[in-house]
Amino acid sequence: MKSFPTHRKDDLVRYRRAFHENPELKYEEKETANFAKTHLESLGFKVEDGIAETGLVSLFDSGIPGKTVLIRADMDALPIHEENTHTYKSRNEGKMHACGHDGHTSILLALSSDLKKDFQSFVPKGRVLLCFQPAEEGGSGADRMIESGILERYNVDAVFALHVWNHIDLGKVGVVNGTMMASVDEFKITIHGTSGHGAMPQHTVDPIVVGSHLVTALQTLVSRNVDPLEPCVVTVGSFHSGNAFNVIPETATLHGTVRTYSKSVYEMIPTRMEQLVKQVGAGFGADIHLEYKRIDKPTINDPVMADVVRKAAKTILGDNCLTEENTRTMGGEDFSAFLMQRPGCYFFIGSRNEEKGFIHPHHSSFFDFDEDALPIGLSVMKQVIHTYLQEF
Repeated sequence: MKSFPTHRKDDLVRYRRAFHENPELKYEEKETANFAKTHLESLGFKVEDGIAETGLVSLFDSGIPGKTVLIRADMDALPIHEENTHTYKSRNEGKMHACGHDGHTSILLALSSDLKKDFQSFVPKGRVLLCFQPAEEGGSGADRMIESGILERYNVDAVFALHVWNHIDLGKVGVVNGTMMASVDEFKITIHGTSGHGAMPQHTVDPIVVGSHLVTALQTLVSRNVDPLEPCVVTVGSFHSGNAFNVIPETATLHGTVRTYSKSVYEMIPTRMEQLVKQVGAGFGADIHLEYKRIDKPTINDPVMADVVRKAAKTILGDNCLTEENTRTMGGEDFSAFLMQRPGCYFFIGSRNEEKGFIHPHHSSFFDFDEDALPIGLSVMKQVIHTYLQEF
């Protein structure tokens, strides 16, 4: 049986279960942030809080000149009813840590304890900025923290973040060069037709028929506008119109998401979608309005910083720990905003364990992860800090 790091496991599990029992949604993470602030101040750290409403940062300075590295943990939960039966299940109805952010926050807290008590073993020089971020789940919390000026105020040179990942086995670390996760865009298409009697369609412009053609036409953005070698997804997640069986309604609404990897496709899709929906609408005599919202940019790792993570992971877990399988995903992550501003790397800590039943995907109402991943994540991140500050 493989032997994995167990450093501070008791503390990590205790923190994680406390957060798991008390999940808070985006921009509501007041108790989570207060827990982190109290912990940091008990160690003697100065805390800047109230950033992006509930976010906070705390700087550790080794006293030896060097680079400044930011380590981020996201704090928010999801609006999901938890269906697990373990003793630490959510106490907040309709709210659940269904993605592992409770683990990320716990790792950063444990890291702060090690900075206080044993920094010389992994901080050879420079400074470490601990960043507790709100609203990763669709709230663009990273963007708002950046807009507050923390990167400039603390002279940040590089950024790193980890994510426990149930698609990778315990003991593995997923890291890639370049794009790792997709952009997250949201669109809403409102079709204005002409209502009338379902038995006399010749007197109407049927928005349901127009919407049906649009659902199909939107797929050509991927199949006929994007290079087949480029990842891209266009999904219509909802289609709403009408409420009577014999009435052609006035309006229909399509609501969906677009996911892209490359800068060129990211920039092309909104303009091409606008052209497409207008032309389809004109063909049927309907007026169409498109709302297109950018949520997260593509998550793009700097290859040099990715090598820092690879080196650190192999130091902790051995030469065979790295994987790229199940690592790239069309899911999104707002840490992408940090990576657009500074070189860095976002990586996965494997938390899947089929023998223990930790197999459910992220955002599932049955999601849970192997807590043995927590000390692994802590140990790898400490080594990432050491490797970066030692080599740069």
